[in-house]
Amino acid sequence: MRFADGPEMEVEVLIAAPPERIWPVCTDLRRWGEWSPENQGGEWLDGADGPALGVRFRGRQRHAATGEWETTSVIVLWDPLKEFVWAVGDVERPAATWRMLLETVAAGTLLHHQVQMGPGPSGTTRVIEQMPDREERIIARRLEEYRVGMRAVLDGIKAAVEHGR
Repeated sequence: MRFADGPEMEVEVLIAAPPERIWPVCTDLRRWGEWSPENQGGEWLDGADGPALGVRFRGRQRHAATGEWETTSVIVLWDPLKEFVWAVGDVERPAATWRMLLETVAAGTLLHHQVQMGPGPSGTTRVIEQMPDREERIIARRLEEYRVGMRAVLDGIKAAVEHGR
């Protein structure tokens, strides 16, 4: 897999609750930092006090190999109680596009968390530029890091909703 292919990762979790109980937790930027090994939380920008279409937010990240950094994202799709999507950096050429999707099923709600890398530059592209012969290995490792972090976030959301944590 090459960066130009737009590599993707998706994880999901079944939560024994309706979307109305899950939505406020999965859209609370401050809580993400409680669960993610990389994301340290975030804050709404430009006077916004919550998510909506076009709203910007700042996220803080930390990674053992690259240190700490901040990103600015924009919510590019907003369908309350169902889906929200945000683009990191430039909306036209984001570094990544992330998505939370809530799907009602008989046993509760299936919460999907997805990411697509690129097409814009990111920390991953900087690493690839330094070691172009290792691009596929770099992508595979980054996707695995995403999977682990996304799983942790979904497990945290599930625990918060089902057990009030």
